[in-house]
Amino acid sequence: MTSLRTQYDQMISDGTLRPDPAQEALMPEFDRIRDALAEPVKKGFFRKAAEPPRGLYLWGGVGRGKSMLMDMFVTNLGEIPARRVHFHAFMQEIHAAMHEARKTGVDDAIAPVAKAVSSSVRLLAFDEMQITDITDAMIVGRLFQALFADGVVVITTSNRVPDDLYKHGLNRDLFLPFIELIKERMVVYELASHTDYRQDRLAGSQVYFTPVNAESRADMDAVWSDLAGGEAGPLTLRVKGREVVIPMFRNGVGRARFHGLCGQPLGAADYLAIAEAVKVLMLDDIPALGRTNFNEAKRFVTLIDALYEARVRLICSAAAAPEMLYLEGEGTFEFERTASRLREMQSDTWGNT
Repeated sequence: MTSLRTQYDQMISDGTLRPDPAQEALMPEFDRIRDALAEPVKKGFFRKAAEPPRGLYLWGGVGRGKSMLMDMFVTNLGEIPARRVHFHAFMQEIHAAMHEARKTGVDDAIAPVAKAVSSSVRLLAFDEMQITDITDAMIVGRLFQALFADGVVVITTSNRVPDDLYKHGLNRDLFLPFIELIKERMVVYELASHTDYRQDRLAGSQVYFTPVNAESRADMDAVWSDLAGGEAGPLTLRVKGREVVIPMFRNGVGRARFHGLCGQPLGAADYLAIAEAVKVLMLDDIPALGRTNFNEAKRFVTLIDALYEARVRLICSAAAAPEMLYLEGEGTFEFERTASRLREMQSDTWGNT
């Protein structure tokens, strides 16, 4: 089993990474967890299992390498049963499993679901922990209490300090014990790197591709491969009782087609949820806009407003330059602001402030 530090140093040596003191200072936390998990599990009536190590709540700004380091750690665990999953996707699985459990008539659907999870892994690694849905907020405390009781170790990345989770959420006082549980069972660590590597990777790169053709689609695919890396899956957000799906999502980067987000009856709340969930949105195939697709154009304006206010990085392919996208029909004057924002969002420094 290669140590994380050995692999990290090797990637610096071959030029894949560059030295970062903040990332290097984090290595002992990963070593602590791996060494504890590598200890043989004691079995038998008179052999008490060792107390599991505290997990790790790794938080910090966008693009600091949190997900990359966590992925490296999980990859290097060898035969230790572990799973890496995006937090939103995990909670979707939990809701589905609880729904099935209720069909069996159990009084407490969380208990068998938590037991099924803990029987399959010793470590869970979550990317992008954030709580925006009241249903998640009401069950996550009991779920994690059960996982911790069964000895599951949890590592998670987040852009927020624990005290800011579910901030201003409905009935947040009921959620506060979960924050205390995190502090008790996990080491809260800020990755305070001064470098935004995701931004650096986009610096000087084209992020607005036009027109929409085979070449621009290939360019978008190349950017996606570079930013997302690895196998991606859909991200489903629950907004006011309905589901909003981003078809491809990994490491905070989402990708969808224009029709999927703007050709459907979505509103401001849906786009705000998307802006909350992703750090980079790749939007394919924005068409020319006008009176023939007025409703889609209005939704697009609302989407761009949400992304702009949340400082989300936008990478897109479009039929024309921003100023030439909306040339006729009602709303052309109002679209001037959207065009200006689309132009501003192409700058290298977008998302840094």
